[in-house]
Amino acid sequence: MLIYSPGTQVVAQKDVMAANDRIAHPAGAVGVIVRAPVDRTHAYRVKFSDGFEAPIHHDQLVRLADFKSQTIRDADASLASSGLYERVIFRCVIGSRAYGLEDEASDTDRRGIYLPPADLHWSLYGVPEQLENDKTQEVYWELQKFIVLALKANPNVLECLYSPIVERTTPLGDELLAMREAFLSKLVFQTYSGYVASQFKKMQTDIRNQGRVKWKHVMHLIRLLLSGTHVLQHGCVSVDVGDHRDRLLTIKRGEMPFDEADRWRKALQVEFECAFKQTALPDRPDYDRANAFLIDARRQAMQNQLP
Repeated sequence: MLIYSPGTQVVAQKDVMAANDRIAHPAGAVGVIVRAPVDRTHAYRVKFSDGFEAPIHHDQLVRLADFKSQTIRDADASLASSGLYERVIFRCVIGSRAYGLEDEASDTDRRGIYLPPADLHWSLYGVPEQLENDKTQEVYWELQKFIVLALKANPNVLECLYSPIVERTTPLGDELLAMREAFLSKLVFQTYSGYVASQFKKMQTDIRNQGRVKWKHVMHLIRLLLSGTHVLQHGCVSVDVGDHRDRLLTIKRGEMPFDEADRWRKALQVEFECAFKQTALPDRPDYDRANAFLIDARRQAMQNQLP
């Protein structure tokens, strides 16, 4: 969880008390964090303009920058999300069901893109970068946010463009799918490598803290290497794991010896690096094509009907 660093200006949300139940500073007073806690269960040390210092917990303060913009955001909070779920231009299923790795306990994770109406997008209130519904496991990115992530070769976003399970798409969504190869480039190697490193770190942490791995972390690490290698070799994203399904599920169930899984990981890492050296993908994605699509989509957002 986010911990504010020393030097951050904050606003007290409650009266700051001194000795003898005296109010040293009223709610709304501005101070500076001089010492941060290791977690949110402990208090910050906050210093005010008169030199007075007090311990204040995380839920009793807010960053000054956030406080100043909060009034604008709260002035019409309902406006910022009203009707946006009806503006979805693309929805698909990702995760285990798209990978072909689902079991009885698997959730159905839906992801997609929404196009905000022009008036709201131009308004003082703006629009959220993503819509989330935890109950239904749905996340929808605002179109520009999605495009930026795709250009950076974010694996989760690229998998949306190539998901074998598409549940909804409008004509504008179809246009985006038709140009999905424009988002693929050699950046796949660096971005996927970062995600692989993150999974490997989780695996090491599990071993250090618990003396064993979480097999789901191992499975996803290997799946990412398989997926990244396929993109570099074939110029498209393979979401369904295909012939690797049984072996990956063996790892997920903890039935494969760790040494065997680790040998597979190391071999895949070598193959991934070789694929990078030999790939025909361009150095960078097609920024111009992506930008032209976004500008056209913004123009279409002025229409009454969803494009």
